[in-house]
Amino acid sequence: MSLTKSVYNLLFRRTSTFAITIMVGAVVFERIFDQGGEAVFEQLNRGKLWKHIKHNYENKEEE
Repeated sequence: MSLTKSVYNLLFRRTSTFAITIMVGAVVFERIFDQGGEAVFEQLNRGKLWKHIKHNYENKEEE
């Protein structure tokens, strides 16, 4: 109960801190969701993406 009351008093009691908490939470959630989705995409498409196969198509200049 003490932790709940502390969080309420710190983040949700005033409208300004509540709005900032929501905005920061949205940005953090967006970054985590984006990076998680990118990791899943990379895992599902391993070996098919350009960065994984470009060494097969690059010309190696002989000096």
